[in-house]
Amino acid sequence: MIAAPEIPSDFPYPQDTDTRFSSDTDFSEDPDGRNSTKGKGGKKGKKAAAEKGKGGKGAGRLNGHHQENGMENMMLFEVVKLGRSAMQSVVDDWIESYKHDRDVALLDLINFFIQCSGCKGVVSGEMFRNMQNSEIIRRMTEEFDEDSGDYPLTIAGPQWKKFKSSFCEFIAVLVRQCQYSIIYDEYMMDTVISLLTGLSDSQVRAFRHTSTLAAMKLMTALVNVALNLSINMDNTQRQYEAERNKMVAKRANDRLELLLQKRKELQENQDEIENMMNAIFKGVFVHRYRDSIAEIRAICIEEIGVWMKLYSDAFLNDSYLKYVGWTMHDKQGEVRLKCLTALQGLYYNRELNARLELFTSRFKDRIVSMTLDKEYDVAVQAIKLLTLVLHSTDEVLSPEDCESVYHLVYSAHRPVAIAAGEFLFKKLFSQREPEEEGAPKRRGRQSPNANLIKTTVFFFLESELHEHAAYLVDSLWECGAELLKDWECMTSLLLDDPLPGEEALTDRQETALIEIMLCTVRQAAECHPPVGRGTGKRVMTAKEKKTQLDDRTRMTELFAVALPPLLAKYAVDAEKVTNLLQLPQFFDLEIYTTGRLEKHLESLLRQIREIVEKHTDTEVLEACSKTYHALCNEEFTIFNRVDIARSQLLDELVDKFNRLLEDFLQEGEDADEDDAYQVLSTLKRITAFHNAHDLSQWDLFTSNFKLLNTGIENGDMPEQIVIHSLQCTHYVILWHLAKLSEGSSRKAFTILCDVLLIFSHQMVSGGREHLEPLVYSPEDSLQSELLSFILNHVFIDQDDDTNSTDGQQDDEAGKIEALHKRRNLLAAYCKLIIYCVVEMKTGADIFKQYMRYYNDYGDIIKETMSKTRQIDKIQCAKTLILSLQQLFNEMLSELGHGFDRSSSAFCGIKELARRFSLTFGLDQVKTRDAIAMLHKDGIEFAFKEPSPQGEGSTPLNLAFLDILSEFSSKLMRQDKRTVHMYLERFMTFQMALQREDCWLPLISYRNSLQAGGDDDTMSVMSGYSSRGSSVRSKKTKPPAATAGTSAAKRKLPEGIEESSSSSSEVWQQSMQTPVMMPSPHLTSTAMRDPKRGRDDSFMGTPQHHQTPMDYNSQVTWMLAQRQQEEARQQQERAMNYAKLRTNLQHAIRRGTGLMEEDEEPIVEDVMMSSEGRMDDLNEGMDFDTMDIDLPPSKNRRERSELKPDYFDPASIMDESVRNAASLTPYHIQPIT
Repeated sequence: MIAAPEIPSDFPYPQDTDTRFSSDTDFSEDPDGRNSTKGKGGKKGKKAAAEKGKGGKGAGRLNGHHQENGMENMMLFEVVKLGRSAMQSVVDDWIESYKHDRDVALLDLINFFIQCSGCKGVVSGEMFRNMQNSEIIRRMTEEFDEDSGDYPLTIAGPQWKKFKSSFCEFIAVLVRQCQYSIIYDEYMMDTVISLLTGLSDSQVRAFRHTSTLAAMKLMTALVNVALNLSINMDNTQRQYEAERNKMVAKRANDRLELLLQKRKELQENQDEIENMMNAIFKGVFVHRYRDSIAEIRAICIEEIGVWMKLYSDAFLNDSYLKYVGWTMHDKQGEVRLKCLTALQGLYYNRELNARLELFTSRFKDRIVSMTLDKEYDVAVQAIKLLTLVLHSTDEVLSPEDCESVYHLVYSAHRPVAIAAGEFLFKKLFSQREPEEEGAPKRRGRQSPNANLIKTTVFFFLESELHEHAAYLVDSLWECGAELLKDWECMTSLLLDDPLPGEEALTDRQETALIEIMLCTVRQAAECHPPVGRGTGKRVMTAKEKKTQLDDRTRMTELFAVALPPLLAKYAVDAEKVTNLLQLPQFFDLEIYTTGRLEKHLESLLRQIREIVEKHTDTEVLEACSKTYHALCNEEFTIFNRVDIARSQLLDELVDKFNRLLEDFLQEGEDADEDDAYQVLSTLKRITAFHNAHDLSQWDLFTSNFKLLNTGIENGDMPEQIVIHSLQCTHYVILWHLAKLSEGSSRKAFTILCDVLLIFSHQMVSGGREHLEPLVYSPEDSLQSELLSFILNHVFIDQDDDTNSTDGQQDDEAGKIEALHKRRNLLAAYCKLIIYCVVEMKTGADIFKQYMRYYNDYGDIIKETMSKTRQIDKIQCAKTLILSLQQLFNEMLSELGHGFDRSSSAFCGIKELARRFSLTFGLDQVKTRDAIAMLHKDGIEFAFKEPSPQGEGSTPLNLAFLDILSEFSSKLMRQDKRTVHMYLERFMTFQMALQREDCWLPLISYRNSLQAGGDDDTMSVMSGYSSRGSSVRSKKTKPPAATAGTSAAKRKLPEGIEESSSSSSEVWQQSMQTPVMMPSPHLTSTAMRDPKRGRDDSFMGTPQHHQTPMDYNSQVTWMLAQRQQEEARQQQERAMNYAKLRTNLQHAIRRGTGLMEEDEEPIVEDVMMSSEGRMDDLNEGMDFDTMDIDLPPSKNRRERSELKPDYFDPASIMDESVRNAASLTPYHIQPIT
């Protein structure tokens, strides 16, 4: 590494640099502040050190000051952080403090830099007096808060948004206000530079980043001071020379001595400034320009560019330019970008070009290669830099260098293309013929733009990218719009004869010119870039809109006259005619009337008719069809004239086609090729027009049907005739569909669903891989439209269905028919979900309607849930929880966040969650992952929106946990612990201690996840009451346990245990959370229902907790009591299952279920219930009404007023019931 040289003391200072003086009063300070200092020279530094050691009054004030208020040293940091005060007044206050006691003020400044680095440590007065900078930095490093990597320069947020600019402004103003005195006292600047140099070498990124920024901005401020000093020295030298050149009699010797003394002082000040800048450059820049942090490297390069631009005499040399050249190879685009912007400021000034010659020759190749940089911003700035180089001298860049930039005009990234277009424009079009003053302006072919337009055509042809003329025009539009909109010159080059000695355009060049002319017209009329280069819709300004209107008017007036001759000249050239026929699409058609150009319109229509008769090329015919469509606008007065011309042309074409077709079909096999060609050419013309025009009045379907039918019967119809006949028939059908009424939309929806199902991925199954190209997957927009149609036409009230029947909405039969049609629509869409044609998550909008439209569509929705669960259990569970989240958000939008959890809306969502929970069935191993994912999504949703009132308030969606608790019973016991750990990731310690009503959903959900609990009920009240009853029942059992029960526990199937543990490990790996303090169980004061509260053993057993027992005895007694209870209930279950089977079979025969083949019976959920549930089940079932529900929850007893639950009525008597009697005890033994 080559170190930077010291700044020489004898600069060749510029004479024309602006003087920059400060308005501060330091200029008129007491001479002791400056002159005495300069007089003492080096002794001043010794005195400063002695004063620093003494402390004296300042030290005592410092210690007392900081002991009284430890935050006082942060005042400067807080003021800069807020950025509300004028920075000059802040600096002036600090200067006054420095004059009063410089140790205190300097200590505040040191702590200011420490605080700006994000360090919470404070440099005390004792540390400042007795410790070296390295020791202070080491102490601050130890006190640095490393918990967070953020510090003021990197923290995001509104209050830190302007911190960097305020910080930089403070340093600049500080040096500017101190430039006449304080910076020369050999104390303040030496201390600050030494501190910043030490901090910039720290291992802590925050210290290094902040101090480097401060040092670079300090250097920039010193460069400004040095520049002012050089200007003052030049002025003083001129005054001295002028005074000395006077005659001896008029010469003032006192003034000469004063000027000499002033120049000496300025020279001494300049030497000191140079020493400061050398210290910063060598101590900070040389090390930090290659720092490991890109932001720090970028700061260094940005500031050295400022130094070279401000003080070019001192810094603009190869010794400093080499750092910018080396850094252009940086790996980070941010640093490379700063290099280019720094160089742009230098190349922009032509006076500096001579000093940049060596640098340009050395690093030109690197700059050229950066035009292809992977970072688009860097590539743009590299091209702009080359444009400045090209502007300064035309000999530096070789033709190969220019060509590497030329092709970028076709780049898909618009900023790169525009920058390349500007480079191309300056290189090729900057040399134009000057016009003589007073001479008439040349127009048309003699225009100065004629040669430039030819040059554009030549460049376009040489680039060999003929399909990208629109990209070339867009690239040149911002810099060469005046040239590109010279359509009069373009038409003159095409229509007029060449001048004497001028070479005429070739056919290839004319084709290219017409294409470029069309692209310029489109760009002017539409005012947006071509496809693939757009950046989204941009709102045009009033000036841009006016320019657009003026351009459309001018182009219409010009091409309305010039287009018919152009079409006549190039009528036989299909490519040229196709482009020319697109011009009327951008016309302002009102000009034909206001400008009295009707005769030119007649000429245009006549030319188009002739082109249709001459050509059979599809592109030409479609261009003619689109032109007629653009001209046939009913808003303008020319409509009748164009419509008549179009009708006459179509009449002739259809009559000719029918006549030719009749002769062709009569000849049959004897038809020759000429007859087939005549039919084909006429059919092509009709098909091209039918694409943009409604030709229903000519009944083309009959003719095409006759043609196709004959081809099917004979099998010898030419292929091209069949293709175009099919296409014409296709257009006939489309035009008829477009005119259909809204009432046919339902049929169209059903057909569309069937078509999507036919052409889905199912098509290639069964060895039909050759049909892969026909597979179609609907895009997101189509899926959204299908879902919107279902929501708007299916899930509506009966009275809102206006399309149910023809005026028979009030008739009962009509209502049934309308319901049947809506059910068909829903079934068609649900088939798309089941067969994975649309995304499964779209079913959330269907599933959430289950309760509201249970009577109408309950069977369809439930069958859809069942099928989707068979396809993907996890995705189905995510869809179910998504539907609940959507309902919850809708409820919040209606009721607000302060809703009552006893409201009907919230209870309805809970009831829907309960119904969803019942569909998961008995086999917890199969649904384990799905249930776990459901809880995970629900927890994330509950804590997704924090309260705007702060951490002490509940999250906005916390009540969703009350809904989520309905699924807790479906979790395996080990998964409950895992889910509980995942829940604690979102909880703070304060949340675990909250007991207010607003936190009840969290409390209830946590309690439902307690792995050691025996009750998995889902609501708050049922959780309290059942937990209380469970504890009481435990205390009443005698402490005895059978060996058989223990053996049964050990005989659990290994498959279940292995599956459970493996699934749990996945969650455990992603949820390593600190263990929270368990919240105390709430005790419920709700009275137990008499029917469920009778327990003879409980009434006759004394309260064991009154007898003193040690902890081990209590645990042994509790376990023995629980084992006895489990053994007793195993026997009861076996008996109850037999009774249940008989009762349910009779009930099912009497009931009328909606879904007869459901595979997930509700009995499975009953079998999963906690101890004591089976007795309640037999008592709570009402087989006469088929109300199968889950007691003993209080909330569920209240649900008896709802509609009957028709879940799984037929499948209850299937294998799950038939196998119930044969279950061994360990099959139903709870896993502990």
